[in-house]
Amino acid sequence: MRRNSESVLPPPPGEGRREATRWGGPGEKAAGPPPPGLAEGSTTLPRGGRENGGALAIHGYASLWGVADLNGDVVARGAFADSLARTGAGGVRMLHQHEARTVVGVWDEMVEDERGLWVRGRIEDWSAEARFARALSRAGALDGLSIGFRAAAARREGRLRVLSRVELWEVSLVTFPMLPGARFRTRAEDTGEGAGSAGSRSASRR
Repeated sequence: MRRNSESVLPPPPGEGRREATRWGGPGEKAAGPPPPGLAEGSTTLPRGGRENGGALAIHGYASLWGVADLNGDVVARGAFADSLARTGAGGVRMLHQHEARTVVGVWDEMVEDERGLWVRGRIEDWSAEARFARALSRAGALDGLSIGFRAAAARREGRLRVLSRVELWEVSLVTFPMLPGARFRTRAEDTGEGAGSAGSRSASRR
């Protein structure tokens, strides 16, 4: 789970500030505003490449309600509702390892259900990075999800930070998710996981 450089709440006594969110890897500059088109503006991306033959369909949970991640952040149910009402799934970018330059696919659907934020999308083949992420995912070597966001409303509960409203910028495919239970599957791996296993999820949007 990634966060931007703004801090909604100060760290509890005795705890140092966590490192500001970085769109790139170690040693790169901390993020300022989201990259153009990431949080606002155009909500669609060009769908180049061999869309039907090259895309890999995936689905899973990008966030789970009430579960603390390794940084002590907990997302409350409904935290994404306002953000998704403004941007829809198309306004949330699919990145690889939180790198802003590596848009590797498109999110087609995002639903807040009883468990968390369920997402469905396609890893495309329009770049070398996208094909690399697709190959890793198809082989089962890449299956984590992590969100990039700005905390709009939060509160402290001991050492935990409870996020009640967030602006969702991106959902990345990652090797090591900050929330270990945030995982995705490819369609080929489906074994009847639920209504979202092979297409549109039947659930109410919050």
